[in-house]
Amino acid sequence: MKQTINGVNYSYTDVGTGEPILLLHGFTGSKETWKTAINDLSNQYRVIALDLLGHGETSSPLDEGRYQMKEAANDIREFLDTLEIKSVHLLGYSMGGRLALYFALHYPTYITSLILESCTPGLPKIEDRLARRESDETLATFILENGIPAFVEKWENVPLFQSQKSLPAKRQEEIRKGRLKQVPIGLSNSLKGMGTGVQPSLWEEINQITAPTLLICGELDEKFCDIMEKMKKRMNSAHLEKVLNAGHAIHVEQEGKFVTIVSGFLNHIEKERFR
Repeated sequence: MKQTINGVNYSYTDVGTGEPILLLHGFTGSKETWKTAINDLSNQYRVIALDLLGHGETSSPLDEGRYQMKEAANDIREFLDTLEIKSVHLLGYSMGGRLALYFALHYPTYITSLILESCTPGLPKIEDRLARRESDETLATFILENGIPAFVEKWENVPLFQSQKSLPAKRQEEIRKGRLKQVPIGLSNSLKGMGTGVQPSLWEEINQITAPTLLICGELDEKFCDIMEKMKKRMNSAHLEKVLNAGHAIHVEQEGKFVTIVSGFLNHIEKERFR
């Protein structure tokens, strides 16, 4: 399915009936990343998975400023308005999690619940943000100069994704093929416009979120489990789930466990609502 939102042609899937849940993928991902979650959750919910700016079948604007968090969050608001959705369960992974968190803080009336997988509210120290921005811009230049295949080879060997090496070969190949379908300018501009280095730190704001919130991390991803432990302490309505034998991408590495955790959280919210 396609919708033109603020001049950008967005691609998405929309299946199932019931309360809506919107899925936001991570960097180098697409709506296809969520295929198991979509299949399982659509038995009970209306599941919408969106290709974010510069990814999948959504357009890749040439202006890197168009990818900024503020612009991307406004696109989501317009997207939900176009679908006449007033409130949604919002689930985001990594980059999509950072966007989901930003959206929840700036458009709180649209949030039924918030589910964040392996994400961060940003870097609190300006010197760390500057260093990360430089790193992201270097990687963005690498993508443009060397192309997607060379970038994917480099990206697959980042320590953050080492736990995915234990996945079945067929699943690893599916992930690789998805990454290879990306467009250089889309990934490059995503890093420049929405990378962790340019994202404003949200650490001082996350305590404002009142919607039920689920934080999910993989036990093998110690860095992000530590981050999410700190997030939980600052948030008034957050619950943290650590998933055994999983790294950064729990929804890929432990698909069944991931869906069970998300479904349990959503069912709990529904029960609490009708008490």
